[in-house]
Amino acid sequence: MSVNIGNSWDELLKDEWNKDYYKKIREVLIHDYKNYKVYPDMNFIFEALKLVPFEDCKVVILGQDPYHNPNQAHGLSFSVKPNVKTPPSLINIYKELQNEFGYPIPNNGYLMKWAKQGVLLLNTSLTVIENKPNSHSKIGWQILTDKIIQLLGNSNRPIVFILWGNNARMKKDLIKSKNALILESPHPSPFSANRGFFGCNHFIKTNDYLIDNGLEPIDWKIENIWFTNF
Repeated sequence: MSVNIGNSWDELLKDEWNKDYYKKIREVLIHDYKNYKVYPDMNFIFEALKLVPFEDCKVVILGQDPYHNPNQAHGLSFSVKPNVKTPPSLINIYKELQNEFGYPIPNNGYLMKWAKQGVLLLNTSLTVIENKPNSHSKIGWQILTDKIIQLLGNSNRPIVFILWGNNARMKKDLIKSKNALILESPHPSPFSANRGFFGCNHFIKTNDYLIDNGLEPIDWKIENIWFTNF
C-alpha cells in the first residue's frame, strides 16, 4: 500500500513503499499502534515531507528520534506542539539563536514557521513507542530517511544540511552535491552543547549561504504564543 504525501515526494519515493523493508515497517506500525502508544499520531508520521516538497527544500535539520513523552511529537524534528514545555535541546537551540541574532527565547517550541520556509525538520526514525527512546530505530526507517537525504544531497540545488551530533554527522557521506553546504557540530543536548554547539553560528552561516546563492534567507525567529486554542 502506497503512502500519499501529497506533493513531489510521492513520485520520488513511489518505489520505496513496495520494498520489503517498508512492508516490514508497516507490519511493525500496525502492531505497535494497536498495542502501544506510539508517537507521533499516525497522521503526522510524514508531516515534515508534507510541509516541505522536494523542490522547496532549502535547509535540512536532522534529528534522531521523535520525542517519546505525551503530546510532544508532531512529525518535525526538535519541534513540539504549541502548549508543551520546550525540551532542553530546543532551549539550547534558542540560546544559540539568541547568541547569533539577539532573539529572545520564545515561550514555545513550535517550529512550524521554519518548515513553512523550506526547512525540512527530518528525524532519521519517524516513530517511537511512548517512553521508549529509539524503540523504532531498528525497524527500517533509516533506509527510507537515508534515501530522502540522498535525493536532496544529490540535487544540484544549493541546500544546507545541518548535522548536530554523531548520529546526524554519520549521514554526511550521503550528501554528494557540490552545491550542498554541510554544517556540523555537537548535539544541542545539555550533555554536549558546551562542546562546540554553542558558538557554531550555523544559523548565520545558513542564511549567508542562501543569500550568496540568490535565495531568501530563513527568518529563524520564533514568536511567543499567547493563546491556547490549537
